Amino acid sequence: MEYLFLVIGILLILWGADRLTEGASSVAKKFNISDMVIGLTVVAFGTSMPELVVSLFSAFQGSSGISIGNVLGSNIFNSLFIVGCTAAIFPIVVQKRTLKRDIPFSVLAAFVLLVMSSGTILDGTEQNIITRSNGIVLLCFFAIFMVYTFATAKDVDATEGAAKVVVSPMWKSVTFIVLGLLALIFGGRLFVNGATDIARSWGVSESVIGLTIVACGTSLPELATSVVAAYKKNAAMAIGNVLGSNLFNIFFILGTSATISPLAMGGITQIDMYVLFASALFIWAVCYGDYKVRRSEGIVMALLYVAYTVYLVLNA
Repeated sequence: MEYLFLVIGILLILWGADRLTEGASSVAKKFNISDMVIGLTVVAFGTSMPELVVSLFSAFQGSSGISIGNVLGSNIFNSLFIVGCTAAIFPIVVQKRTLKRDIPFSVLAAFVLLVMSSGTILDGTEQNIITRSNGIVLLCFFAIFMVYTFATAKDVDATEGAAKVVVSPMWKSVTFIVLGLLALIFGGRLFVNGATDIARSWGVSESVIGLTIVACGTSLPELATSVVAAYKKNAAMAIGNVLGSNLFNIFFILGTSATISPLAMGGITQIDMYVLFASALFIWAVCYGDYKVRRSEGIVMALLYVAYTVYLVLNA
């Protein structure tokens, strides 16, 4: 039954996130909010809603391994597998704005989290914990990033990053919002409970389940968006989507989860943290010279993710 709960849960989460985003975008448009602002807020939040729901439910239930593993695993999956597969389909041309703003912020987020999770090394503590104060700091970083994003949005072409909003009748929009929230809540409970039960039945830590099954499941919106963008030869949109999701995951989702309840790293090792930081640096290094991620580089990135997953399974 736990496998059924896992599948039903992620389907409800994905459907709920889509309905909530559609309804909220329609309401925002009715209040004359620009497509650019909707894209930077409502749509950006909507694509990361699965990670948020799963991490919050995990934090409330004391399953910090799933909560942290979900964020770390999603970011590694995004950076290596999604960007890699996207580039393998169609080479990614990176915009200057992405290289100068989004990628450095992504590296900063990974570095800040690496430092916060190194208490045993830096402070000699008995275990690594992301404390409430760490969570508040992460939320402050998120606020700074959002302010900077809106401050520089006027310098961006009006069509870049704009959301294509379909305006629906108010009753329909509100219905979508309510149904979306209900699906997210119910699906989140099913998904976290199913993942926890699977971890117990397999005899592996919640952290490993969070880094693999949960992370891949909650990253399905980013994967779908990026692959479709690549097929439409708009691969630049794909990497922007991935980097935005990575920042949101660390600064907002993990920050909110840690503020609710301190998160013990548990089965999350320093190697996992190093892989997260290295994946962010890898994207920066690949793009730095000629603003491109080539097919060959994309294949290497995807294979690196496969190798990391094999490592997790063998050491579970």
